[in-house]
Amino acid sequence: MSRWYSILLGGLLVLLGLVIGGGGLWLITLGGSWYYAIAGIGLVISGVLILKGSISGALVYGVTYLFTLVWALWEVGLQGWPLVPRLVAPTVILVLVLLGVPALRRRDSVPVRKRGMAAAMAVLAALGIGVTAAPWIEPPAVLAQVDTEEGAGNAPPAPAQPGEQPDPGAGILAPEPAEPLADQSPGTEPALDTESDVVINPEVPRDPAPEGQSAQEDRPALAMRETGADWPVWGGDLHGTKYSPLTQITPENVDQLERIWEFQTGDLPDADAEGKYSPENTPLKIGEKLFACTPMGKIISIDAGSGKEEWRYDPQVPEDAIPYGATCRGVAYFEVPDADPYDPCATRIIWGTLDARLIAIDAETGRLCIDFGDNGMVYLERGLGRTVPGWYAMSSPPVIVRGVAVVGAQVTDGNAEDSPSGVIRGFDAVTGEFEWAWDMGRPGDTSQAGPEEVYTRGTPNMWTIAAGDEETGYVFLPMGNSAVDYYGSNRSEQENEYSTALVALDVTTGQPAWHFQTVHRDVWDYDLGSQPTLVDFPTDNGTVPAVILASKQGDIYILNRETGESLFPVEERPVPQGGVEPEYLSPTQPFSTYHTLAFPRLEEEDMWGMSPIDQLWCRIQFRRSHYDGIYTPPTSDQHWIQYPGYNGGNDWGSVAVDPERGLLIANYNNMPNHNRLVPREEADEAGLRAIYEPPAEGETPLGEAGPQIGAPYAIDVNAGWRVKYTGLLCKEPPYGGIRAIDLATGDTVWDHPFGSARRNGPFGIPSMLPVTIGTPNNGGPAVTAGGLIFIAATTDNLIRAIDVETGETLWSDVLPGGGQANPLVVEVNGRQFVIIYPGGHHFMETPISDAIIAYGLPED
Repeated sequence: MSRWYSILLGGLLVLLGLVIGGGGLWLITLGGSWYYAIAGIGLVISGVLILKGSISGALVYGVTYLFTLVWALWEVGLQGWPLVPRLVAPTVILVLVLLGVPALRRRDSVPVRKRGMAAAMAVLAALGIGVTAAPWIEPPAVLAQVDTEEGAGNAPPAPAQPGEQPDPGAGILAPEPAEPLADQSPGTEPALDTESDVVINPEVPRDPAPEGQSAQEDRPALAMRETGADWPVWGGDLHGTKYSPLTQITPENVDQLERIWEFQTGDLPDADAEGKYSPENTPLKIGEKLFACTPMGKIISIDAGSGKEEWRYDPQVPEDAIPYGATCRGVAYFEVPDADPYDPCATRIIWGTLDARLIAIDAETGRLCIDFGDNGMVYLERGLGRTVPGWYAMSSPPVIVRGVAVVGAQVTDGNAEDSPSGVIRGFDAVTGEFEWAWDMGRPGDTSQAGPEEVYTRGTPNMWTIAAGDEETGYVFLPMGNSAVDYYGSNRSEQENEYSTALVALDVTTGQPAWHFQTVHRDVWDYDLGSQPTLVDFPTDNGTVPAVILASKQGDIYILNRETGESLFPVEERPVPQGGVEPEYLSPTQPFSTYHTLAFPRLEEEDMWGMSPIDQLWCRIQFRRSHYDGIYTPPTSDQHWIQYPGYNGGNDWGSVAVDPERGLLIANYNNMPNHNRLVPREEADEAGLRAIYEPPAEGETPLGEAGPQIGAPYAIDVNAGWRVKYTGLLCKEPPYGGIRAIDLATGDTVWDHPFGSARRNGPFGIPSMLPVTIGTPNNGGPAVTAGGLIFIAATTDNLIRAIDVETGETLWSDVLPGGGQANPLVVEVNGRQFVIIYPGGHHFMETPISDAIIAYGLPED
């Protein structure tokens, strides 16, 4: 038996040594670490000696292990998750070798001079286990914001007032001027502000108002329903703060939360829609009613106190209309000014559907508002030109400002340059009549497209949630990218100007007042996903009406709400050049000096896996890939690393603001993408088809690929940079976190990894480990005056209550589905409720559910 044990152990070591040593030699040729080649040699020698029955093989492995231990500590120190692939498997093998020492001593004919070798090996094993376990005994250290060129986290100077030059002694260095791009030359575009990337648009005239009446008077400001007992807008209020003034639930009693009721919507995917559901819904609460929108756009009115259904409206959306996912993030609620409360549709729910309809129904009865549009509906495909089901869809709620319902849409990206327009349109919230269209390809022309007219094709769209301001009459539009994300040389000047930009649009005219671009000539899919947040920003000279804008690349900007000027300097820094279209790329990109969620550039030692073998594979791929930090240009001859990836940074879950404590709360992702531009001939051979083309037979050999018809390249995206066979990510954890930021200064107050490993593991097998790893997350927070953050978002299917001042998790509950949705905090009959619709998410690989759950404290 002992002989066979030695043979099996020795064979295992030789096999591992050959794999690791061979891969290590490959890594050396790429300029990488020498460790793997040396360790591989040690494993082979150890295995051969053990196969011969020599106890010296155990000694050689002990030396190899000690070398591994020293190398691991030198490379990553006592960091728990980075030590896993470096030490766990070698320590397990050390134990196996130790168990074989007695048998080797009996077989070895050469006397062992050092009788204490077995004891030494045992001590070495104990040391290895101790080093591996040590980081898990204490909670992981708080993540510090790092001051790097890829996201400086320095404490900013006092905010500059609009038009004020920054203090030259404040430590903010202005970059040397770069050559202007063709479409940024004087005379071809509005001049950029020297301190930020804001563009004010005086050249676009307002539409004339009726004689003797201004446009502002034609659309007066309306009163906003307060957040507290109610949650009347997707973001809590029109400003998107996601803040509740309720204080009944506190850090002291939150551990007593219990489920009050649970409601099933009944909207679950059938066989044809399997793998396509991603509800992302945040219900509204008005009075005693809760209004939820299901993935297929069904509206359900629920009694907020009992969880019982009152009515539902089914718009009969066909399944072939599902775009990227079946999503309805929310609806809009509107009270008709001066209407008799008993009139039909005096209060109404307005939302958009996946098949491009804008619908209004009575909030009391669920019946169509027949005086709205065409018997309760506006058909949004008018003026779009060629489209097919699933190409143009509304997945986010309209934003209503001064009685104008402003709608954008999701245009399924990556298909073709000749895609439906990203036009933004305004409709009267009472009648459904067309008010204006902002089509960036028709500057100054806000008219409706005629029967034979088409809005400009392929322009950037707004798929996410806007914010509004009744006082200024502005709606703040976080714009996406052009229809083809990863190639830009064919884009128009207007696309280059407005893509990946926040646009302040005057709802009384449909004309842009100003815009601020966060990425020049975006070829990384860094579209703005986060809802803007409007606050009164504290400065030394009093408060300034401001907009907080979080981005996927991590930077957070603070802009003057009325002018778009940045309150903190924005640095234009040089970024990497080259790739397939070097003449198109911008030589600089705007970096915020207020705050960034970005981390330092990746290095080889940041690669990860469950063992030395898959970590070695990721190191090899890192060295084989094109990577020069953030904004590495896309390439075709080799993969390039995009870090952060297109999930952020911060995405559609957006940020929350606690105005009482002066804190900004942001959860974020910290993952790269591994991408390659695919030449057109190769893409055609692989069977890539646009949404309007007949699908190819079988699966494409490419990953998450888009054909990008009209461009010379398709795109192959590995989101999160996952290893094909294990499903694990190549970058070490954490993959997500949550952070509190001092609103006034931009300083980090606390920062923690966010999400446990309980639902994550290799090969898709849940580890069930209740250990914080920091998972990918989608969804956002709600913060309360009681001192709590309520958030789900992570892939471990938990909803959490977090102490807003310390970041400590005080309570959690397991949800029936993935919590990729924002919660709401309301009051029902004197009780504070926390409500969430944990519908799951196909992209996040969390379970799908139709449950809506209300939590509250036990009744006295």
